[in-house]
Amino acid sequence: MRLFLALEPPPALRARLGALADLAQAQCGGRRVPDESLHLTLAFLGEVETARAETLIEWLQGEAPQGGEWRLDRWGTFRRPGIVWVGGSTPDPALAALQARLWDGLEALGHGGPPTRFVPHITLLRRARRLSIEALPPVDLTWRWRRLTLLRSFTLDDGPRYEVLARSA
Repeated sequence: MRLFLALEPPPALRARLGALADLAQAQCGGRRVPDESLHLTLAFLGEVETARAETLIEWLQGEAPQGGEWRLDRWGTFRRPGIVWVGGSTPDPALAALQARLWDGLEALGHGGPPTRFVPHITLLRRARRLSIEALPPVDLTWRWRRLTLLRSFTLDDGPRYEVLARSA
């Protein structure tokens, strides 16, 4: 099964991100990420066997992240896959520390190392036809995060969907 660790926005923030996704889709076209699928990926694990997934679930349920606050204040794009996203204009030390600590734990469990570059973002659109974000309104949101989620990714005809396997304490 295809797994990743993420932070999920609380309902009020998720609704505001969904409204931004609607604005972005009207401007850029493409496939809008459904509100229930909005998240911040901290560690993509790829295909994981069932036994290893069970170990990950147990490990994650024992984790208790300190929590933090992330300021979302910019639009961004990844040209090659046609992604439109929102994120922070400055690096967030708490998110970077959380991601590094997670990878330390994952490596101890036998998973590969972290990516060479971590760009915290929330994908709002996939396969955007235009990556012109200049006309989109300013973003100024605060995300108070507390819990980690282990998600299983699977693909349907209308795009990826996620199933929660476990959450941290």
